[in-house]
Amino acid sequence: MVQSPVPQDREQQRLDWVRTTLAEPGTGLARASFDADFRSYWRTTGRSPSLVLMDAPPELMDVRPWLAVRELLESGGLRVPGVVAQDLALGFLLLEDLGVQTYLHAIDEANADALFDTAMRRLVGLQSIAPPADLPAYDEALLLRELSLFDEWFLGVHLGISLDASERTQLQSVYRVLVDAALAQPQVLVHRDYMPRNLMPCGGDVAILDFQDAVRGPIAYDPACLFKDAFLSWPEERVAGWHARYHALALEAGLPMPPLAQWCRDLDLIGVHRHLKVLGIFARLKHRDAKPKYVADAPRFIGYLDAVLPRHPQLAPLAALIDARVRPAMAGLAIAPA
Repeated sequence: MVQSPVPQDREQQRLDWVRTTLAEPGTGLARASFDADFRSYWRTTGRSPSLVLMDAPPELMDVRPWLAVRELLESGGLRVPGVVAQDLALGFLLLEDLGVQTYLHAIDEANADALFDTAMRRLVGLQSIAPPADLPAYDEALLLRELSLFDEWFLGVHLGISLDASERTQLQSVYRVLVDAALAQPQVLVHRDYMPRNLMPCGGDVAILDFQDAVRGPIAYDPACLFKDAFLSWPEERVAGWHARYHALALEAGLPMPPLAQWCRDLDLIGVHRHLKVLGIFARLKHRDAKPKYVADAPRFIGYLDAVLPRHPQLAPLAALIDARVRPAMAGLAIAPA
């Protein structure tokens, strides 16, 4: 069910707030970008330098986690958007404008090594920050809740698949493997969406965005996100090289890294967790939130699973489920009339 819409006078409210806050009655706002959640971003017009307004309707979102993690990352020496003004009651943040180009727009085969090297070094810095005591943990309950998005929203709602008792038991056995592996990893500060869309080239540095869902959790989670994201895919051989590079950088920084072979296994298993979660989230965005564009990338995530599942016999029930039920259902959707 779609949640309550933003009030129709919100457009005038945010414009009035920006003009009053800046004491600039001639300043305007133009759409900058949408988020998958309920935030929207608006770039000021008629002034220099431009600024960006984050609009997070308070009845739908709370900006305080974003502010708290922003301060944590900045205190750790990481580049994040500066805050010019804020109004928590209204859900408005006026931010430094870092431009329009993220890694997703800038990266290509020629510059990927250099851009990812910067991103890896900054991620090592992020993981070196001690998580605050009150930061949520990526615990068993959260891990299982995320995995349930796959069978509830992707299998059930999107593909119309109803699992029988045996299939459900088998899928739960795979979930158990994934959760146990995640909990066994060294636990560090985790961004939870450290991917090219949330990174911006910033001089010789990289600015980090969309960090409000940070938790204390498995050390392999963010590196898995970085190279296997929702919008951009790379050859497996190249990804393996970047993962080995990250392992070396993290060891050099004193992070609690396992041996390389174990690290690669951890990356595979936490990656499977994320791929299943994202499939569920994309289906939920389509069917609950009327945002259908994301689920078009579902085949990319099935491809990620295809690359990893054969390496791990304990995940064979998931591979069998995908072959027997998921692929036929996805093919049926692809040929169904619009």
